[in-house]
Amino acid sequence: MSTPAALAIALAIWAVGWGLNVVLSRHPERRWVRLAVPAIFGLTLLLIWEHLVRALGVSGVILPPPSAIAARFASETPILWADFQQTMLKGALPGYAFGAIAAFIVAIFADRSNFLRRGILPVGSFMAALPIVGIAPIFVKWLGNDWESKAAVVGVMVFFPILVNTVAGLKSADAMQRDLMRTYGAGYWTSLAKLRLPAAMPFIFNGLKISTTLALIGAIVAEFFGSPTVGMGFRISTSVGQLALDMVWAEIVVAALAGSAFYGAVAMIERAITFWHPSQRARS
Repeated sequence: MSTPAALAIALAIWAVGWGLNVVLSRHPERRWVRLAVPAIFGLTLLLIWEHLVRALGVSGVILPPPSAIAARFASETPILWADFQQTMLKGALPGYAFGAIAAFIVAIFADRSNFLRRGILPVGSFMAALPIVGIAPIFVKWLGNDWESKAAVVGVMVFFPILVNTVAGLKSADAMQRDLMRTYGAGYWTSLAKLRLPAAMPFIFNGLKISTTLALIGAIVAEFFGSPTVGMGFRISTSVGQLALDMVWAEIVVAALAGSAFYGAVAMIERAITFWHPSQRARS
């Protein structure tokens, strides 16, 4: 098929998807419409991708069509599941939990000490700017090729975003509210538990949600520098060397699904805990 004809068909597919979404968007109050609009948009992009790759004869080594990726996903499900377990369950989640807990503890100490707060936040900004490709091989060298080094990399990556957001959240309580707590004779820990920590929850969850994607990225990149022959990063690097781009894209799909599910789980917890916050009431 000639290039102009292929592009014309692609534009026609786009126009159909656009038209469907325009019609559906007239009823935004319906829940199924809010789900259908992004689904149609994604399906439209996949159809255009499939059509252009096949119509223009693009090699699968350069860009495989979605159908080939789906076929590889179905045929290699056991391998993809093992890679998911290694990267997400053994590397990303433990490192995320460790980094979040450590950040919260340090934030409490920083909140109580101006000296610590003024010292650790600039250091945190410096550490957050360190490239992951620089620190990952160091942790792999220190802790070995298994999940411990990946969890350490993830812990470092998520520590400072959560720390900065938590410290900012603890300072977000209104000055009049803090003065009222002091008037009632509330000490630091009482004021923290009943006023400042609830006020900080939106900030804390903002840091936690940002860190969900950082955790998965950190675990995958760390596996490029050493892993026990399993994991998303290991599979991507070896598949690229074998020119098996359909397997690389299958791993990318797994990573995207895992990251979206992780983010969604944290968002659901946020809605359950901070249901009283104006932002949550506005969504409902």
